[in-house]
Amino acid sequence: MAVWFSRINLLTLLLCFVVVVFGAYVRLSDAGLGCPDWPGCYGHVGVPETDHAVAAAEARYPHRPVEAHKAWKEMIHRYIASTLGFLIVLMAFLSLRHTRDSGLPRVLPWVLVGLVIFQGILGMWTVTWQLKPLAVTGHLLGGMSTFSLLLWMFLSVRARQIAADARPAVPTPRARTFAAIGLMLLVAQIFLGGWTSTNYAALACPDFPTCQSHYWPELDVSTAFTLWHGLGINYEYGILDNTARVTIHFFHRLGAIVVTTVMLLLGGWLLTRPEKQWKPYGVAVLAALLVQVSIGISVVILHLPLALAAAHNAGAAVLLGVLVALNHRAWWLRS
Repeated sequence: MAVWFSRINLLTLLLCFVVVVFGAYVRLSDAGLGCPDWPGCYGHVGVPETDHAVAAAEARYPHRPVEAHKAWKEMIHRYIASTLGFLIVLMAFLSLRHTRDSGLPRVLPWVLVGLVIFQGILGMWTVTWQLKPLAVTGHLLGGMSTFSLLLWMFLSVRARQIAADARPAVPTPRARTFAAIGLMLLVAQIFLGGWTSTNYAALACPDFPTCQSHYWPELDVSTAFTLWHGLGINYEYGILDNTARVTIHFFHRLGAIVVTTVMLLLGGWLLTRPEKQWKPYGVAVLAALLVQVSIGISVVILHLPLALAAAHNAGAAVLLGVLVALNHRAWWLRS
C-alpha cells in the first residue's frame, strides 16, 4: 500500500503545482473576479454562455458583466483545485484504513485536509472580499504550504522505504540551521512577492536596477503594509497610491537581494561539503535560484508579460520545493 500511496502522493503533488501556477495565471490575467460568486459562477456550475443565461447573470450582478474568457479561467482553476482536494482526502482515508502499514503517515494527511478546507475558505473570501490583498496573498501562501507538505509527505514515505543501512550519514546541526534559515527567508520573500502582485505593484518600479530612477526611492511603509483596509472595497487593480506601491515593490527587491545572497552562500556551502550527498542539493539550489532571478529581472525589464509573470510563480514553487527537500534531508535523518 505504501507504494500506491506514494504514487497518489506524487500525482497530487504535481497537480498542486499546476493549481499554484494556474492560480497565479488567473490572478495575473485579471480573471480573479471572472465569477463574482462562489462556488458557482453567476449561480451556475459552469459559465453562462447562452443569451438568456448571460442576460439573467448580468441582471443578478449588474456591476459585473459576463466575460466568458475570464470566467472560464476562474472556473477551470476551481475544478482543478477541487480535484486536488479530493485526492488529499483520499490519501487521508487511505492512511486511516491501512493503520498497520508502518510506511504510511498518520497525522500529515489530515493536516493537509484541514489546510485544503481552509484554502477553500480563502478562495471564497478572495471572491466575496473582492480580491482583498490579505485574502489573495494568504491563498497563495496556503497553496505553497500545501505543495510543501505534499512534498514533505512524499519524501517521508520514500525515506521509510529505504533500508536503514542504506541511508546516508546523519547531517550536522549546522546543515539543519542553514537549511531552516534559507527556507524561512524564502517564505518571507514569497509573501512579499504575493503582496506585490495582489496590490498591483509589479510595475511600480518599471526600471532596473533603479526604482523610479532612484536606488532608494520615496517610501511609505505604513500604508504599503497595512494589512486590513476594511470590507466592501473592490480591490481589483489596487487601491494604493503610487508611493505605497513603489514601497511594496522596492521591499520585494530588497528581499530578493537578501534571499539571493543567502542562497548563494547556502548553495556554495553545500557544494563544498565533504559528504557527496549534499552536492546535488547545492546544484539544485543554485540552478533554481539562477532561473528565478533571471525571470524576475526579465519581468521588470519586459514590463510584466503574462507568461513570464506566471513562470516567476512557478520558479518560486520550484525553489521552495528544493528548500523543502533540503530541509527534509537535514531534519528527517536525525539520530
